[in-house]
Amino acid sequence: MKREDKGVWSYTLDGDQHGTIYTYKVKIGDNWNEAVDPYAKTVTVNGDKGVVVDLSRTNPEKWNPKSKPQFKNPVDAVIYELHIRDLSVHPNSGIKNKGKFLGLAETGTKTNNGTPTGLDYIKSLGVTHIELLPMYDFASIDETSTKPQFNWGYDPKNYNAPEGSYSTDAYNPMSRVSELKTMVQTLHDNDLRVIMDVVYNHMYSAEASNFEKLVPGYFFRKDASGKLTNGSGCGNDVASERSMARKFIVESVVYWAKEYNIDGFRFDLMGLLDVETMNTIRAELDKIDPSILIIGEGWNLSTALDDSLKANQKNATKMPRIAHFNDTIRDGIKGSVFNHNEPGFVNGSTASQFKVMSGIVGGINYSSGITTWGNIEPNQSVVYCEAHDNNTLYDKLKFTNPNATEDEIKAMHKLAGAIVLTSQGIPFLHAGQEFMRTKQGNDNSYNASDEINRLDWDRKDKNIDVVEYYKGLIELRKNHPAFRMPTAEMIKNILHS
Repeated sequence: MKREDKGVWSYTLDGDQHGTIYTYKVKIGDNWNEAVDPYAKTVTVNGDKGVVVDLSRTNPEKWNPKSKPQFKNPVDAVIYELHIRDLSVHPNSGIKNKGKFLGLAETGTKTNNGTPTGLDYIKSLGVTHIELLPMYDFASIDETSTKPQFNWGYDPKNYNAPEGSYSTDAYNPMSRVSELKTMVQTLHDNDLRVIMDVVYNHMYSAEASNFEKLVPGYFFRKDASGKLTNGSGCGNDVASERSMARKFIVESVVYWAKEYNIDGFRFDLMGLLDVETMNTIRAELDKIDPSILIIGEGWNLSTALDDSLKANQKNATKMPRIAHFNDTIRDGIKGSVFNHNEPGFVNGSTASQFKVMSGIVGGINYSSGITTWGNIEPNQSVVYCEAHDNNTLYDKLKFTNPNATEDEIKAMHKLAGAIVLTSQGIPFLHAGQEFMRTKQGNDNSYNASDEINRLDWDRKDKNIDVVEYYKGLIELRKNHPAFRMPTAEMIKNILHS
């Protein structure tokens, strides 16, 4: 490679190199490091080598990246959070491509009872967006193994390449790309938008990461003693505030939006990233399509970044049109996620009503007693009571009300759903919430078995009355603009307690 200006090294290889496998070797001091190109668009099995790809050759037969389902205002969204493997691995899913991108692209699938599963079922709920847990290349699944393996995927290895375990052939670098595109196109054809869960706040391993091998000490934050900070709880925090780290993150998001026609991004532990990076992403996505959603976890976490710069809830007013998960209403509805036995509004705590009300008004500064993060708009509040993290709503209710009958649990569960789906802001459902999903009390199932994590399609049939109730709430919300007012001013003028 030739050294050029500003630290750039380049090499041009002529001819058709589609499918060529490559890595970089970099001399750091007296040592040679071998690394995958961080910008690699696809990779070999287990992401150990980059692959040159002519992306136009990965497009499925039907591919229309300039078209997507109609959508205008963020508060018109109803988000459905889903893990790709969870959807299809149950024996009664009726889905052939179990655990794969293509499993979500199958239509006409049914349970043994003849009721819809998979894509057809999700479409029937009336949701507008499917948010998919990580589908970039992550490190925790051995793509060479045929044994059942499960992980949520919050351990990035190659940010710009799809995950191989979700493709039908992890050894073919092109199949993961084309099959993901097929899935996105099929969802768009069925009037569903796609939100991608992205994890730019940390990597699976700082030391083993391609960034560290190429530019040691630059891409990860360290404290005053020189140790890696660990606000993520995963051993490292990406230094998004540094110019080349920010440049990479922004360009990566833009790449996914353009190449895969992605309609939104959910930022894991967004509070570890910085305000300028998030605002730059918002500006760049607006150039592509202003209707692309940005939502994230704005938790206030400890890392080597000044509090005024963190992209967290406290700085929400600095990040217009970027939404934060509203844990105030989450805990107000059902009780603290950190205390199994603490109840919320629906399961016995009258003291939680103001927390619930702060979410019902869309998180805005409604009054001195009903507010969350200051002077924000409703499109900055994601209203929810269940997500992939922590106990499912059903399991939480079983903990807080162990003596309640199943009918009483069901009534509390319905009330929680009614609060979420009639609140101002952006409502968010965890897949299976609508049929009282259980993980058998497991509150951190990131690497648990399929039996714990999978969508139980028999349970869906058993609790079809709750499904129909949630469907009715979604229809009510979509038919009545009073439940999705776009501005704080409207909410203050029209909504009365």
